[in-house]
Amino acid sequence: MQSLARVARLCLPLAILCAIAAIASGIGYRMGWWSLKWGFDILQWAAYLAIAATTLAIASVVIARRGNRGLASAVIALLVGIATFGIPGLMLVKSKQVPAIHDITTDTGNPPKFVAVLPLRAASNARNSAEYGGPDIAEKQRQAYPAIAPFESKQSPSDAFTRALDVARAMGLDIVAAVPAEGRIEATDTTLLFGFKDDIVIRVAPTAQGSRVDVRSESRIGGSDIGKNASRIAQFLDRMAKSS
Repeated sequence: MQSLARVARLCLPLAILCAIAAIASGIGYRMGWWSLKWGFDILQWAAYLAIAATTLAIASVVIARRGNRGLASAVIALLVGIATFGIPGLMLVKSKQVPAIHDITTDTGNPPKFVAVLPLRAASNARNSAEYGGPDIAEKQRQAYPAIAPFESKQSPSDAFTRALDVARAMGLDIVAAVPAEGRIEATDTTLLFGFKDDIVIRVAPTAQGSRVDVRSESRIGGSDIGKNASRIAQFLDRMAKSS
């Protein structure tokens, strides 16, 4: 029991080390310290070791409850370990549940086109083309995200444009361009850990009843966005609906 207790005491330092490594995996990539592959490898091994730390933490909780010592440290180690391997684990599960696409739009027949963000994409060496992938991508989107559709309302195009811009800002998007005359808003969103950039273009057009808002969100790199672009568009549309 004493030897097990000594091993179990390692769980908190190990869990903290794994959490630091997981965070550093993205920061190092953003700072240019290592390649994206190295960043993913570090994150993967941090998750594996976090599973070991979590196992030790469970043992520590049992030992601490019996001896009434070190329970707080054991619980903290358990929570840190679960978070460190749980978040990448959930991302892996999600990647298996959604199609390997990275370009989502409410109008697959005539998707909004990027204009202002094109120089930014070129400067960042975006690996994904800004040109829409066509019917194959559209069909995969329809099967995976059938609820993604244009937002139509009785608002005038001017009012809809203003509201769309407000919603984009409220979502924390970095506005790149807002051109009322063209009904076009372009923005960029940056992921927290690795700093991946997704580009968004919003198109506001007049209709007989009022206006129609279409949105397109595309990742600059990566074959799969793990559902992030669809989630972003769904959030945007939900906010637009609540404000109308």
